This record gives sequence, structure tokens and C-alpha cells, in this order.
Amino acid sequence: MSRADLLHDAPSAPALLALLVLLAWFGSLTATFQFDDFNVIVNNPHVHSLAAWLDSMPGIRPLLKLSYTLNWIAGPGPFGFHLFNVLVHAANAVLAFYLLRMLRPGRGSDILPFLVAAMFALHPVQTEAVTYVSGRSMSMMALFYLCSLVLYVRAESAAAPWRWRAASAALFAAALMVRETAVTLPFALLLLEAVGAKSSPAQILRRQGLHWLVLLAALAVMAASPTYRHLADVSLATRPVTANLLTQANAIGWLAGQLAMPWRLNADPQLPVIMAWSGAAALDCLAIAIVAALGVVGWRRARWLSFGILWFLLHLLPTNSLLPRLDVANDRQLYVASLGAFLVAGIAIQWLLLRLDRQWVTFAVAGSLILALGAMTVTRNQVYASQVAFWEDAAAKSPDKPRVQNNLGWVYQQEGRHAEARHAYLRALEIDPDYWRARINLSTLPEAGSVEQVR
Repeated sequence: MSRADLLHDAPSAPALLALLVLLAWFGSLTATFQFDDFNVIVNNPHVHSLAAWLDSMPGIRPLLKLSYTLNWIAGPGPFGFHLFNVLVHAANAVLAFYLLRMLRPGRGSDILPFLVAAMFALHPVQTEAVTYVSGRSMSMMALFYLCSLVLYVRAESAAAPWRWRAASAALFAAALMVRETAVTLPFALLLLEAVGAKSSPAQILRRQGLHWLVLLAALAVMAASPTYRHLADVSLATRPVTANLLTQANAIGWLAGQLAMPWRLNADPQLPVIMAWSGAAALDCLAIAIVAALGVVGWRRARWLSFGILWFLLHLLPTNSLLPRLDVANDRQLYVASLGAFLVAGIAIQWLLLRLDRQWVTFAVAGSLILALGAMTVTRNQVYASQVAFWEDAAAKSPDKPRVQNNLGWVYQQEGRHAEARHAYLRALEIDPDYWRARINLSTLPEAGSVEQVR
């Protein structure tokens, strides 16, 4: 058996992927809670017992909150939360491998599904969805999402395909109950159908009917929910839709750059809000239009490259399109979308290496890439070791963002480093004199420890 066959062998490849995840993410197990973890978990009584969770229902993201509750009951310290997140990420890497293996992109090389899954598993951009406990909303949603896709593809060769498709639709519903961005799943199924055997619209509708019914039911629930309506009102009041489209065109380019330049990963990025057309805004929009057009027009000649491009853009639509967000972009939005980018990168690497016709070169390049990504992930996880390290890193990369300076001041204050806290609060007010949170925290500085941060 060749080394390529070994990687493709069903038992060995998933086990190797899981081992790589555990090795790269082992350091995250000692990380602390950060930022929104305190609002949604530590200081949120609704997730501290099953009775409290039930009392808070019906509510948004019930399965996500249930996972917090079960973690808290098992032990309120951060270790259990981080262990759960790492295990979920390992499962997602294995699911990504199985999905690609069944779809068989790049049939000339057995290593491609493993290489793409390994890049997904080890790229440091995933730290925000894995090491940041609140980022679980993305990775846990992906667990149900990828399971749903795997079962849908598996149904084609099953004796009773309707059962597999029904289970796939149920997992889609579960994904929606973790995070609403799972709404892209039926559209992802259309992409899967497009790269498979030719089917008529009627056949596709028969296979996907349950998934579209789940989507319609979910949209109806969201429309009827006062909580979702309030969130939509708050979102639309953040900035005009046109301004948000211009802002997000820039943000999508920035997110793509995170994959290529992982040294600039930042938990609280300082991205501009673009209110009017400009030359730069026009170039951002043109770049996205060109990439999307390549994904469409290139389908006949290079369908898997097109698939990767369209997958990437599709999975950024819920967070980086019409609905404005307070935070323009966050690394965790790339979690599912990155699979498309890694597929494109894997195909490009495969194409180059096949030209060399040297198996040892293939493994040397793939191994070096995996090792480099794993090392960068280990390094990035050190930022989450303490709140001071977390906010110092953010402040170094977003020096002119008042929220970052305010939160850095607060963690300094909790450490008793009052002079540094004062400097950070004053820096926040220098950037934005109306930033009232920093003004309040500055006024409480002499009584460090007797008040909570105003976030």
C-alpha cells in the first residue's frame, strides 16, 4: 500500500486528522474565558441549569444554549468548554474529509480530500471558532451542517434513501437551532447536485423537498419571533443597506486575506464603515463580481475550482451582505466558508505537484504546509491564555479602536495595573471623546475590583 493509499484508507485518514487536531489545539484547553463569554455564559444565569434553560425557552439558538448549560453543569471552569470545542472541531475535520471523499474532486490524486480537510483542521483562522468559547456557535452549527451534507450524499447509494434524506433534513433543523447562518444549506445542496450526475429539476426537488420545507418553517418562525424582529430592527438601524453592501465588499476581501496572511488574525478588527461610493469601494465590488463570474463561467472547464469559489461566497452571504452587523467582520465567519478556499488551494497544489511527477515531493510539500499551519495555530492559541494577552494582541492590531482600548484598560484594572489601565482608558477617550464606557470605567479606577466593566 502506498502512502497516498494509506491517507485515503477509511480508518487511517480520519484518525490522523483527529490526532492532528488534538496536537495543534492541545494548548487551547488551558485558555480562559474571553470577551462575550462572560455575557453569554459566565454571567448568564439562563445557561447555569437545565431548569433555567427551559425557563428561557422559547428563545433563539436553543441547542447552542443547551450546550453551554450542559458544559456548565459538568463544571463551570473553562476547561470543559474548550475540550468540547476541540472535539467538535476534530469531528468537523473528519466530516469534511468524508464529504470530499464521497464527492471525489480531483480524481487523479487520493491525497486531495485529506489535504483540504487538514488545512481546514489546522489553519489558525479557525481559532476564533474553536478556542474562543462563544465562537462555538459557528463550529457547532457546522457539525450538524456537515453531517447533513454527508447523509444527503450518502443517500444516493443507500437501500432506503428517503431515510437518509429525512435524517439530513433533521440535522439541518438542528443546525438552524444552533446558528441561523445555516440557512445556506439548501443552496449548498444545489451546488452538490450541480457537480454530481445530471438530474432533472423534478428529481432534485424530490431529493431536497424536506430541506426546503425546513428552511421555510425556520424563516416563518424567525418572522413571527419578537426577538428576531427586534434583532432585525437593531441591525437595519446600524447603517443603511447600501452603505453596508459597500462596507461588506471591503470586509469580504479582508476575510479572504485572513486565509493568506494568518499572522494578522485579530479578535476585534478595526474595519472601516464605507458610507459612499469611492474608487476603492468600486474596486472592492468589481473584484467580488469578477471572482463570482469566474465561479459561474468556469464551471464547464474547471467545475471543482468553480465549486470552491461559489461555496466560499455562498457561506459569507448570511453575515457579509444585506443585514448590517455591529462588527463588520470576524474571523469565525470563515469557518464553513473556508472549505471552499481550501479546496481551491488544494486543487492548485495538486496541479503543480502532478507536473513534478514525484510522490516524495507531493508529501514533502503537503507535510510542510500542514506542519506550518499547525505551528501557527499553536502560537495563535497562546493569545487566548489570558485576558491581558488577548486584549494586548487586539490593541496592537487595532490601535485606534476605542472598544479595544477600553477592554484592555479593564483587564489591566483587574490585574491591579492601574497606571496602564488609566492610559488605555484615556487612549479610548482620545480616539472617541463620547465613548462613555471608557469614561465610566476611568471614573471607577480607584475602586478597582468593586465594579464590573461597562462593555
